[in-house]
Amino acid sequence: MVNKPAGLLSVPGRGEDKQDCLSARVQQDFPDARVVHRLDMATSGLLLFARGIEMQRQLSALFSERKIHKRYVAIITGKLENEEGQIQLPLGADWPNRPRQKVDFTAGKPSLTRYRQLTYSRQTDQSRVELEPVTGRTHQLRVHLMAIGHPIVGDTLYEGLPAKRLMLHAGDLAFSHPVGGRLLTFSCEPAF
Repeated sequence: MVNKPAGLLSVPGRGEDKQDCLSARVQQDFPDARVVHRLDMATSGLLLFARGIEMQRQLSALFSERKIHKRYVAIITGKLENEEGQIQLPLGADWPNRPRQKVDFTAGKPSLTRYRQLTYSRQTDQSRVELEPVTGRTHQLRVHLMAIGHPIVGDTLYEGLPAKRLMLHAGDLAFSHPVGGRLLTFSCEPAF
């Protein structure tokens, strides 16, 4: 488990200037480390790596079977109408505006995000929220929050207020280890 800083790619991108990434850095110390999932470049937080191809396959299966519990923390614009709830909107690629995604009731894939408001500041009109993506669509949390009128602060792609960084952090991961079944929980507090 590694805490990825905001602004660093999870895996190499296209082009010589996009080769510095967390997976390359981890593989310098652990050559058999394999990426299990990814975070957007602008998102910080916990990223799971496997040691070897077989463990990567087993851990990836846990993600695809939704057996890994993920929790994020974000700062959003405004105050949520309900302190707890869920956002269930289908998502798909916004092809003319790639890499943007969009709510798409015709061809979008089902997507579900649970949320809970932690705090609200009248001074800034911003809320700290806990987010649980039940599905794992590209930019899911970012698009869902924008779609209900509460974009994530610092999210220039999805109408967020300007900030030094995207205020989204993958703070918790929990799962039963594929070998032996022991429950593993990892937590990492955000820097914001």
